[in-house]
Amino acid sequence: MNSALVPNLDLRQENVALPLKVENSSTGLSLQSRPKHSLVILDNRELDRQCLAQCMAAYKTDLLILAFGSVEEWKQKCDEYPPLSAILLNIGGKKIDEPAVSGQIRSLAAEFGTIPVIILADSDDFGQIVRAIEYGAKGYIPASVSISVCMELIALSVAGGVFVPASTLFAMRHLLESSNTTARPLAGIFTDRQAEVVEALRRGKANKIIAYELNLRESTVKVHVRNIMKKVKATNRTEVVFKLNDLFQNSISGFSANKTPC
Repeated sequence: MNSALVPNLDLRQENVALPLKVENSSTGLSLQSRPKHSLVILDNRELDRQCLAQCMAAYKTDLLILAFGSVEEWKQKCDEYPPLSAILLNIGGKKIDEPAVSGQIRSLAAEFGTIPVIILADSDDFGQIVRAIEYGAKGYIPASVSISVCMELIALSVAGGVFVPASTLFAMRHLLESSNTTARPLAGIFTDRQAEVVEALRRGKANKIIAYELNLRESTVKVHVRNIMKKVKATNRTEVVFKLNDLFQNSISGFSANKTPC
């Protein structure tokens, strides 16, 4: 019996090559059913990568699952395996912005180009996920998902998609809503149109420019400016800008002080 064709149950540190399609015969892996592409798990924790590889190997997939402690170890044996389709970098509880982790993501993304680098991590923190994508990752999978979901998400990345957890979208929505509240702290004092004119006045723009940018008549802008001056009790344009800036700073301070801590 050719031992090279049988799943290696004595898993060694340098790599795990687990055939995914095994025939019920003494010849082990059928050459006809050998996967045409491979997925490499990178994790310097031997037990973790072996367990993950075994679980993934039990899932129906067209990828040959390989596990290595580093990309350098994989390079030494890459000619023995099918072409690479994706890299799964398991960082566990490490932080994306740790120099070693961020450097590894950037290096892998730059070296392998179109081959997606996917992050598997314990955390689903919004900031961590955003930074991973910024560093070049094509997907971020939290360790809370099942093996079947993990494999589907890897397939999505291989097909050209980018995956981030749904929690990231909710966090982004909250961030945008908070930004809108901060950007318009005087919304309770002025109408929507007046608030737009206020922002233009604070930037020192002339009435003609304000009219052009807001698609208004210059006479309409003058009316808005007069009404704004009345509300802040200003007698001229210079004073209105000074008072608006003072109101803006006070409103921002009040918003920050009243904001409920996360």
